[in-house]
Amino acid sequence: MKILVTGGAGFIGSAVIRHIITNTADSVVNVDKLTYAGNLESLSEVDHSDRYAFERVDICNRDDVERVFRDHSPDAVMHLAAESHVDRSITGPSEFIQTNIVGTYTLLEVARQYWNGLDDTRKAAFRFHHISTDEVYGDLEGPEDLFTESTPYQPSSPYSASKASSDHLVRAWSRTYGLPTLVTNCSNNYGPCHFPEKLIPLITLNALEGKPLPIYGKGNQVRDWLYVEDHARALYKVVTEGELGETYNIGGHNEKQNLEVVHTLCALLDELRPDSAFRPHASLITYVQDRPGHDLRYAIDASKIQRELGWVPQETFESGIRKTVEWYLDNPEWVDHVKSGAYQQWIDKNYASRSGKA
Repeated sequence: MKILVTGGAGFIGSAVIRHIITNTADSVVNVDKLTYAGNLESLSEVDHSDRYAFERVDICNRDDVERVFRDHSPDAVMHLAAESHVDRSITGPSEFIQTNIVGTYTLLEVARQYWNGLDDTRKAAFRFHHISTDEVYGDLEGPEDLFTESTPYQPSSPYSASKASSDHLVRAWSRTYGLPTLVTNCSNNYGPCHFPEKLIPLITLNALEGKPLPIYGKGNQVRDWLYVEDHARALYKVVTEGELGETYNIGGHNEKQNLEVVHTLCALLDELRPDSAFRPHASLITYVQDRPGHDLRYAIDASKIQRELGWVPQETFESGIRKTVEWYLDNPEWVDHVKSGAYQQWIDKNYASRSGKA
């Protein structure tokens, strides 16, 4: 099977591609605009494969997207391309509306046109898998409630509102036009190759440099943490085995307060960097004004995907967070490249126009 993955140079997308190339016989077409958070270095272990191709394309550009479908003739789409940072959506929502809503609409229309032109056998096998977030549900009021696939949408931020809109578009294209779609909503991901703006890599890298570790409000916001490689396995399960028209929630069964996550990171760094001048790293914790509209608690009920597709996470939070910290400690060049801006300069030089084989 040939799978077109949008946003494949991003954090989750690159994990999905690594999983497919390493563990299956399928091929991948990576479609990515290469914004600041897209990093082809996250694919260095698989980009030599003859089952991998890269196209530098903005999903909002219909002509380019149509060409990619013509050139590669995919059997399935896994749509991960999105602007995803809540803070950035608050200060600059326009890019989130454009990429997450207009981009999804453009991709759906091109996929529908392409799907209608397939022969009956390929048309019956085609599927469009849209990858979304648990943030579309808003926050949970009680300590025991969980998000299910039927939880009403109540997005709080421009980011989550844009993802909610894209979810609705996908379901509408399924119901109105019959496009064979699947939707997944996941909890907070963490793991290797995560761009340093997100909580776990931000805290890890700030602590190593002796910088303040910013905690919003009291740090009592609860998130369900999902190791990115577990998520990649789940997404492949859904696109290959999921029932068309269905939604699957994917969670890690790891609810933690943000402050607890930060203390765990600090303790790991104290252990793994005993010669650090900044030990104990928890002394760097700094409380800052809470984010506007900050949801208090997210938690996923992942029983449906376990029951119907047999997926369960392999990593506990303890094992996954240790692997994550060790990865950042073992890959300082990746970190320095991303943070220095040298990577973007390299991209601009080497991928000014579209690329075929990466």
